Amino acid sequence: ERDTVPGGPSASLAEGPPGDPLAPLGARSGRRIGAGTVARLAARVHALRLADDVLAGGNLIGPAFRELGAAVRLYRETSHSEDVGRALLVQIGELAQIAGWIASDAAHHEQAERAYSIGISAARQAGDGPLVAHLAGSLGYQLSNTGREREGLGLALAAVEEAGADAPAEARALFLDRVAWAHTRAGEAQPAVRALGAAHEALSADGGAEAPLWAYWVSREELEVMDARVFTELRRPLRAVPLLTDVLARYDATHAREVALYRSWLAVALADANEPEQAAAEARLVVTASADVASERAAERSRVVLRRLRGFEDVPEVRGLLDEHGGLLAG
Repeated sequence: ERDTVPGGPSASLAEGPPGDPLAPLGARSGRRIGAGTVARLAARVHALRLADDVLAGGNLIGPAFRELGAAVRLYRETSHSEDVGRALLVQIGELAQIAGWIASDAAHHEQAERAYSIGISAARQAGDGPLVAHLAGSLGYQLSNTGREREGLGLALAAVEEAGADAPAEARALFLDRVAWAHTRAGEAQPAVRALGAAHEALSADGGAEAPLWAYWVSREELEVMDARVFTELRRPLRAVPLLTDVLARYDATHAREVALYRSWLAVALADANEPEQAAAEARLVVTASADVASERAAERSRVVLRRLRGFEDVPEVRGLLDEHGGLLAG
């Protein structure tokens, strides 16, 4: 896999997003802050992550970037000890990651890339390798989904290398899952399937460092979702449908955007399995749910599903769906 990207994954990450938004920082002459300020910022960062579980990018992008701007100003304009400064940089990195993720969900891709750039710079200055990897992998995921598959694959591989073999199990599993998706988007089936297996092995590994708070959501269930997404993209519905059906039966319904996204892959997999009636039923749920969340990712998945079902227009359930919602494909 190291040879799939010219120059190798390290070169890909080194090239990274241009610029260093945190340098030069200039002289700090403002009020002195301590660990309590960092703890309060960390609480706000995690609250934003939890909000992203139930709200979409369009709802959160304003608050997220206001928080990011305030955190950067806090670091630039206050005085603090070296340890507090390092802790602040970690929180800026974590905040930049969730802000970038939110912007990407809202289809503000350039804004997301700028946020990830700030985060990578902050995490590097703080010496937090897993966080650098998390940011690089998040950016790679966006690139893989927006027509820059080779760059996305390079960053996904770089994230695994950056984190290293001693990274917390949840973090390593997440990074390997992103490698699987990047290979899938690049049309490389076998490396994708191998990376899925490696992600499960990583999550099952005993011992190792404690998981960072930003990996709170990584679980066996979430790995199974990625398994199913990869198998759907690879047109292997017999493997994708049971996984998605099982996960959706247990998934938290308050996570409306994720439910809509996961149902979209189930609808496509059912269409691939020549089950257009069931696919149309799932697609209707996807379209309805996507209309209620301010997520461009969910809206795009609605369009993907409707386009996939056009091949079954002679099926009454599909015909009715396209008659009602085909306007989403206009333009």
